[in-house]
Amino acid sequence: MSTSTNLLELREVTKIFSSGFLISRKRIIAVDEVSFALPGDKPIVFTLAGESGSGKTTIARIVLGFLHPDKGEVLYFGRNIFSFKKSELKNYYREVQAVFQDPYSVYNPIYTVDHVLYTTIKKYNIAQDDYEARELIDKALTSVGLRADEVLGKYPYQLSGGQRQRLLFARCLLLRPKLIVADEPVSMLDASLRAGILNLILDLKDKYGISFLYITHDLSTANYISDYLAIIYRGSIVEMGPIDKILQDPLHPYTKLLIDSIPKPDPNKRWRTKVALPPREFVAEEIIGCKFYDRCPYRMDICYRKKPSIKQIDSRIVYCHLYK
Repeated sequence: MSTSTNLLELREVTKIFSSGFLISRKRIIAVDEVSFALPGDKPIVFTLAGESGSGKTTIARIVLGFLHPDKGEVLYFGRNIFSFKKSELKNYYREVQAVFQDPYSVYNPIYTVDHVLYTTIKKYNIAQDDYEARELIDKALTSVGLRADEVLGKYPYQLSGGQRQRLLFARCLLLRPKLIVADEPVSMLDASLRAGILNLILDLKDKYGISFLYITHDLSTANYISDYLAIIYRGSIVEMGPIDKILQDPLHPYTKLLIDSIPKPDPNKRWRTKVALPPREFVAEEIIGCKFYDRCPYRMDICYRKKPSIKQIDSRIVYCHLYK
C-alpha cells in the first residue's frame, strides 16, 4: 500500500439514486461531496452522526465497496479502493471489516454460530489446521469477553443480542483489521448491553490499534467513545472536528438542534421548545443553497441562494454562512 499518512480518506464522494419512472423519474442525492479522513499513525473512533435518511449508511456501504460513488474517491493508504486488483481487494476486505446494526441477520439460522468464525479462517487461510483454528477462535472470543464453552455449538437464536454482536467483533478480530466500520452496532440492543459493546470498541482500539468508523444517530453513545465527530445532514457534512469541542460549543444550527433534542434524565429540566421534524429525508437536486434553510432559525437570503463554503474555526470546520 501507499505510504500516505491517512488510513482512510474520502474526497468529495457523491452518490445519487434514482426513483420513479420516465417523466416522474427523480434523482436523489444521498451523499453530496463528502470529504473526511482517518489518520494512519494512531487509532481513533471517527463518528458520523445524523438523523435517519441523512446518508450515513450509504457512506458506510461505499467505504466497504458495496456501492460505487458517482463522483469522488475513497482512498485507503492513498490508493483508490475502486482501482484495486483482485488480490489487493481481498487484502482490503481483510483489513477493513464491518459490524452491522442487526446482529441476528448476519447469521444463517441453519448453522451454529461457529460457522461465521471457521468460514472466516478458511477464506483467508489464517490457520494451518483445525487445532490452530480453534486456538485462534478461543483467543478472539476471550478478547471480546466471551467464553468458548458458552457460545460455540449454539444456534443464533440461543444467544442474546449482545453475545451475537460480540461474536461479530470476534470474527473481525481473527483478521486483525486496521479499520472496523460499525454501523449502528448498539441501536438494537437493550440499554444494559450497550455499555458493554461500547467498552469493547474502546478496548479493541486501545489494545489492538484498530480504528473505527462509527455510525450512529445517538450523540450520547458517540460522546462516550468518539475522538472525532462529523455531523451529516441530507447527505452533506455540516460540522466536523474533535467531539468534545462540538458537543460543548456547537457551531452549526443543525448541530445545536441535535444536541438540544437529547433528553436529559432530570424531571426539573423539561424541553422548552418543540423539536421540528424534517419535511423530507433526502436531498433533491433542485436545492441550490443551504440544505438546512427550511429549518434554520438564523437563515438569511444568502442561505437560500448560495451553498455555504467550508470555514475553519479553531480545530473544527463548519459549513455555514453565519461564519465569515
